[in-house]
Amino acid sequence: MSPAATSHPRRAVVLCLALLAAAQGARVTGAAATERAPVVIELYTSQGCASCQTASRVLGEFAREPGIIALTFPITYWDYLGWKDAYGMPAFTTRQRAYASSRGERQVFTPQAIVNGEPSMIRSDRNSLERALRRARASGPTQVMIRSWEEGDRICIDVGASAKPDAQAELWLLPVMRRRHITIGGGENKGQVFDYINVVRGMHRIGPWTGRPAHFEVPRHAAKVAEADSYVVLLQGGDEGHPKRILGAAKAPGF
Repeated sequence: MSPAATSHPRRAVVLCLALLAAAQGARVTGAAATERAPVVIELYTSQGCASCQTASRVLGEFAREPGIIALTFPITYWDYLGWKDAYGMPAFTTRQRAYASSRGERQVFTPQAIVNGEPSMIRSDRNSLERALRRARASGPTQVMIRSWEEGDRICIDVGASAKPDAQAELWLLPVMRRRHITIGGGENKGQVFDYINVVRGMHRIGPWTGRPAHFEVPRHAAKVAEADSYVVLLQGGDEGHPKRILGAAKAPGF
């Protein structure tokens, strides 16, 4: 067979691959016309913090609103006050301090909220959060659509394209414990019952994203750690030591 004759099937294969890639991107970028990327609220809290229970209730109210992913990140720096936080993780303390460092600040506090990873951190009262949510929604068109689903023992994730050709971000899987009640056995909250909502139980880095439509898969067991019963996927600029704006997010089925 001549070279000219073999070139047609090769072109057909290339065309098929291009169409498949375009279809993959359309699943997430085509949704942008009718959907908004969800807004992510991170609440940094501690069982040793007297005002954190009130903030957790506020977070629970926002968690019921459509288009919001509300997450609790228990920190560890109040453990010395007489009660070790049962869910506190040093990685969350490091994450909160990294946010502060990005703004040139040394101090962190609880309860404290961050909306979409924006560099300005706010207190967790309802009015402050509502203002931050309005700002985040106003900048929504710059966000990236993400879709996640499960197939067998895999979590599948499609990430759409960015309007910025030089976009760079990291994709993360966050195992989440949806609800839990715990009685505090010591410290200034001794005897109180904390009602928890969407407690993050770890951060699993899936991989880098470079602004183009992409498909990722991770084992389902990566989301089933430390009593987690669900998960969230985050696409965030920067890296673990220098977190920047959250560009997109998705929840597990049934979250």
